[in-house]
Amino acid sequence: MTEPETVSVLGNVRQFLQRSHGLYIDGGWQESDSEARLPVFNPADGQQISSSADASVADVDRAVTSAWRAFSRGVWANMLPAGRERVLLRFADLLEQNTEELAQLETLEQGKSINISRAFEVGCTLNWMRYTAGLTTKISGQTLDVSIPMPEGARYQAWTRKEPVGVVAGIVPWNFPLLIGMWKVMPALAAGCSIVVKPSETTPLTLLRMAELATEAGVPDGVFNVVTGSGAGCGKALTEHPLIAKVSFTGSTATGKGIARAAADRLTRVTLELGGKNPAIVLKDADPAMVIEGLMAGSFLNQGQVCAASSRIYIEAPLFDTLVSGFEQAVKSLQVGAGMDPAAHINPLVSKVQQQKVAGYLAQAEEQRAELISGNPGPQGSGYYIAPTLVVNPSASLRLTKEEVFGPVVNLVRVADAEEALRLANDSDYGLTASLWTNSLQAAMQYTGRIQAGTVWVNSHTLIDANMPFGGMKQSGTGRDFGPHWLDAYTETKTVCVRY
Repeated sequence: MTEPETVSVLGNVRQFLQRSHGLYIDGGWQESDSEARLPVFNPADGQQISSSADASVADVDRAVTSAWRAFSRGVWANMLPAGRERVLLRFADLLEQNTEELAQLETLEQGKSINISRAFEVGCTLNWMRYTAGLTTKISGQTLDVSIPMPEGARYQAWTRKEPVGVVAGIVPWNFPLLIGMWKVMPALAAGCSIVVKPSETTPLTLLRMAELATEAGVPDGVFNVVTGSGAGCGKALTEHPLIAKVSFTGSTATGKGIARAAADRLTRVTLELGGKNPAIVLKDADPAMVIEGLMAGSFLNQGQVCAASSRIYIEAPLFDTLVSGFEQAVKSLQVGAGMDPAAHINPLVSKVQQQKVAGYLAQAEEQRAELISGNPGPQGSGYYIAPTLVVNPSASLRLTKEEVFGPVVNLVRVADAEEALRLANDSDYGLTASLWTNSLQAAMQYTGRIQAGTVWVNSHTLIDANMPFGGMKQSGTGRDFGPHWLDAYTETKTVCVRY
C-alpha cells in the first residue's frame, strides 16, 4: 500500500509555526503579561506544532483600550467611505496573494482538508471580504417628513444617519477560524468601528497572520487587534469589558447565553450565531441521486463540524430503503486521512476533546443497540479521527437524537409522510437551518414557510452566500449576518431634526 501524497508544507508556513506568537495590539506584536502558553496541535497526528499566548485580563484591557483610542481619534471612523473601501479591498488582495500559506496554516491547526481550506477558508473568505468592502460606500439613512405642530408656523426637516457603534468584540470558533473570523472583522471595519478579535485557543494562527496583513493593507494601528487565550479568562474579560459596544459571537448555545446575560447588564449589543440540530426533509418524489450528493456534502463537510450541517434526515417511507442503501454506499466509499492529503474526503476532528465527545455519543448508541453504519475509521494510533457514521432510526432516548454532535454522524429516520417529518423537524430547541428535498413546486411553497429555521434550502443544504442573511431562530441565536443590511448591526441610527 503506497503512502498518500501529502501537500508539502511551505517554508514560510514552517517559519510562522516556529515563531513565539504574542498578541497583536495597536498595529504590532506585543508580549503578554502572562507567561502561560497554549499549545496548538496538528489534529492529523496529535503533535504540537506551535503555541500562542494565554492573554491576561490586563492584556485584554490593553487591546480594548487601543481599539477605543483608535476609534476616538477617528482616523478610521472618519475616513472617507471610499478610502475605507480601498483599504479593505487591498486587505482582500493580500489574502489572495497569500492563499496557500493561509490554507496550509488552517489545515495544520484545524485538521480540515487542504481542498476545503483553499476553496472555503480562503476562496469564500475572499468573496465575503470583497462583498463587505463594497458595503462601506452603501451606508445610508433616510429623509423624513414630520408633522411637529408647534410653535405655530415653524417648519422642520428630519433625517437619520448611521454611525459606527464603537469597539466590537469578535469571538471566533474553531471550525472555520479564518472565514468566521473575517465575518466579524469585515463588517466592523466597513462600518467604521474598531475591533478586538479572540480566536479559539485551539486555532489561533490564521487570524494572527491576518492581523499582520491588515496592517500591511493600511488598516490604522489599533483598529484591528487580536488577543489569544482561553474562553473562561481572555474571552470573558473581553465580552465584559466596559468599553465594548457590541459583541459578535459564534459558538455554543450555552456560552452564547452567558455572553447575553453579561451583555444585558450594560445593554451591550450582541449578535449570537449558536448551535443547530438541523433537519432535512426528503419527500417521496425527490431525486435519490440529488439527495445523496447534496446531503453527503451537507452532512459531512468539515467532518460535520458545521453549525448549519444536516444532522437528522427525515425520509418518507417509500424512498427510505433506497436512500439508506445509497447513503451506506457513499459513506463506505469515503477515504479518511490527514487534511494535507488531497485525496482524503474525511479528516480528523479538531481536537482530542472533540473526538472524545463525538465518540461518547456513538458509545451510548452502541450500548443501546442502535443500528450504526460506519465507514473507514481512518489512521489508528494517532490523530483525532472518527469514522463517518449513519444512525438508522435512532431511539428518542439517545443524546445524539436531540443534541448537536458536531461530528461526522448523521441520523436517518423513516417517516410516514411530510406532516410527520415536519413535526419531528420542528421538535427541537434549535432553529438554525433546514432543507426540503422535493420535485414538487407546490410542496416547496407549502412547507418552507412552516419549517422553523432561519435558513431553509430546497434541494440543497449548507451552501450560503454573502448576499443571503444568515442566523437562527429559537436557541440557535439572535440577529443576522450577511446581506445588504449587514452593517446595521454595527451602527447606531441617529435622528437629526432641524427647525428652520
